[in-house]
Amino acid sequence: MSTDASKESSTVRADDTASMSRSELEAQVRQARRELGDALDELTTRLSPSYQAARLGHGAKQAAADVGEMLSGNGLPTQDATRSRNAKLLLGAVAVGTAAVAILVVRAIRR
Repeated sequence: MSTDASKESSTVRADDTASMSRSELEAQVRQARRELGDALDELTTRLSPSYQAARLGHGAKQAAADVGEMLSGNGLPTQDATRSRNAKLLLGAVAVGTAAVAILVVRAIRR
């Protein structure tokens, strides 16, 4: 997406348009349309279910790889706090799931 600086540079006030030629105005309109199209394409991509699923899948695979590294003695990633957090969340979810299954098995055996 465009940065604030590029938005400000492409924005024209109404009093500035009076001194512009027709070709300058048309060029500015083309530029604005191009920027709007780029922004719309980026939003469409970001909101796409397949894109979101791919991002989620990649994050899960990365977390699993990070947990594997931690269990093999290499520790959690220190350069990226998000990856470290995701690995901890995955470990916590596995621990809770394991505890839940153990409780269910114990209850089933007691009956």
